[in-house]
Amino acid sequence: MPSSIIIREIQLQALCGVTEIERSQPQPILVDLSVRCANETAFQSDELSDTLDYGAMTDCIRDIGERQQYCLLEKLAEELCQGLFQHFPLTQLNIWVRKIRAPIKNFSGSVGIRLSRSRLDFLQARHDHPSRFLVAQLPRLPRGKALDVATGRGRHARFLATNGFEVHGIDRNQEALDFVHAQAAEIGGLPITTECIDLETNDLSPPDLGTESYHVIMIFFYLHRPLFPQFIKAVKPGGVILCETFLLENHLQRNHPRRKEFCLESNELLSLLPGFQILHYDEADHQQGSSQSERAFTARILARKPSSL
Repeated sequence: MPSSIIIREIQLQALCGVTEIERSQPQPILVDLSVRCANETAFQSDELSDTLDYGAMTDCIRDIGERQQYCLLEKLAEELCQGLFQHFPLTQLNIWVRKIRAPIKNFSGSVGIRLSRSRLDFLQARHDHPSRFLVAQLPRLPRGKALDVATGRGRHARFLATNGFEVHGIDRNQEALDFVHAQAAEIGGLPITTECIDLETNDLSPPDLGTESYHVIMIFFYLHRPLFPQFIKAVKPGGVILCETFLLENHLQRNHPRRKEFCLESNELLSLLPGFQILHYDEADHQQGSSQSERAFTARILARKPSSL
């Protein structure tokens, strides 16, 4: 039977209420969590890195619940769910969010919202929303064939395919690639092909991604440094590499990703594309979706391969 981690009575001081008067002063709100960890060995290990950091999860809840106003508990509860899935390796989440001093006459109880969400719910809710960076840079991308590295469930592949690109997505998760194909067919036969491939089997001999095969190579929230020479080889002269992934600051402040080697040092991304023309580069705490809780410290680059490289 699956095991759960339970955190009870996390107290927030939140601005939450239908009326402006209720939102004008913080009021106590309690949150209970029951979560399942993605790591099945968490209950056999004695290492914090193998399980969930309760303190970090509590801080995440307080940060989301106290940094803005909410009219409805329903919205607050959903924002908490989205934030927890964004920052922690959860597979299942049950949450109870309740007011303990509800402004109801002759009422001494509590009112609240219970939600149950899975990681699949979280992924499906996000799959149609490409990176804001990709959307912003779309007019600057040379038209043609694109490679989507670690495509996952294909939100970026679908976005480019619906904008006239022929897209090839690579990932080691066949189930995710099956989802990409199903979505492409449902939308109307989008020009997306996929390949199930493990990009990290041999760092000394990484997989060959072709020679001058793609007009665009995009890499979102995936980092394996030995692959960058293959990316450089695979992009056409005049083609571009578009990349956004986590900075070390996100690991330090939000404990995600859990391993710091999956994060970039400041300016490191620039060094991974030597000789490229930098069309855009920035590092910041970027909003990742429609929810304010979906934020991450990331580095973002759009770089063009010169004809003489």
